[in-house]
Amino acid sequence: MELSEDEFRNELSNFRDEFEKLRNEVAKRIVGQTPIVDGVLISMIAGGHVLLEGVPGLGKTLLVRTLSDVLEAPFSRIQFTPDLMPADLIGTNILIEGNDGQKEFQFQRGPLFANVVLADEINRATPKTQSALLEAMQEHSVTVAGTSHQLDGLFFVLATQNPLEMEGTYPLPEAQLDRFLMKLMVPFPTTEEMETIMDRTTAGAIAPPEKVISAERIVRMGQLSRLIPIADDVRRYAILLIMATHPEHETATSMVRQFVRYGSSPRGAQALILCAKIKAVLDGRFHVCRDDLKSVVHSVLRHRVMLNFEGQAEGIKIDTILNDLVEKVGHEVAV
Repeated sequence: MELSEDEFRNELSNFRDEFEKLRNEVAKRIVGQTPIVDGVLISMIAGGHVLLEGVPGLGKTLLVRTLSDVLEAPFSRIQFTPDLMPADLIGTNILIEGNDGQKEFQFQRGPLFANVVLADEINRATPKTQSALLEAMQEHSVTVAGTSHQLDGLFFVLATQNPLEMEGTYPLPEAQLDRFLMKLMVPFPTTEEMETIMDRTTAGAIAPPEKVISAERIVRMGQLSRLIPIADDVRRYAILLIMATHPEHETATSMVRQFVRYGSSPRGAQALILCAKIKAVLDGRFHVCRDDLKSVVHSVLRHRVMLNFEGQAEGIKIDTILNDLVEKVGHEVAV
């Protein structure tokens, strides 16, 4: 993608306008939760996937349905249950008899073949079914009977999960967690937000959101955001943040050394930089700064840092470790 400086600035201005339109349309149904909505939109534009965690009834599913309503893109919803099988996600070969009487196997696509996929209560399914998402999320393809089938264009998985303390949940393996660009924690609404929710849902019809953007434009916005430059020292800072999550690394903080078993993979650094670039665009800048990285550290890394036994026994929160990380790491970064 080659653009002149004027064209680039104009594209970025359109980027901000379209992002604001998306945010406003989603807000017609979703009360508050602005950080969650922004995180979902940023992840979709960056080409990643999102894991939403929160107790039932906080509007996680409604958020994804609303997102599908404002996009001109196919949407599918998969309700994960203990008896869900991998073929129920990706599809299967079935025997078809043609007009000439000849029989052949034909691939019938599953619900993963959509631009926006809601994996509802993903941790209700067994690990075997959870793992069926791995290839699709990482490679944008699925394999059935030795044949690969591509998932073209926009492919955005937004999975919801209940807290692991709830009965009937299966924790996601680390390898699958790493496929999610962000993990967002959905908070309980405030008293004022609850009043607005009750007004909207119990006092008449809700104005439906309008379709304001196409899947192709989302892909274009993602390509555009990658053109935002990042200085060497800022990129080094992102790398230091990742390295400091590893207890054996020299830059690790005392909390990491004491409570962390595994740190983030290189995907964490990629996610930090991609999300920070979009943050810079939304802030009206043409370069990435450290504050952009800091603003996405928690959502990008909270599912990539694993506590050791001591951390679990002490009830340490990952966000507490990340707060300490941001406060202490990289005050003097050499280029």
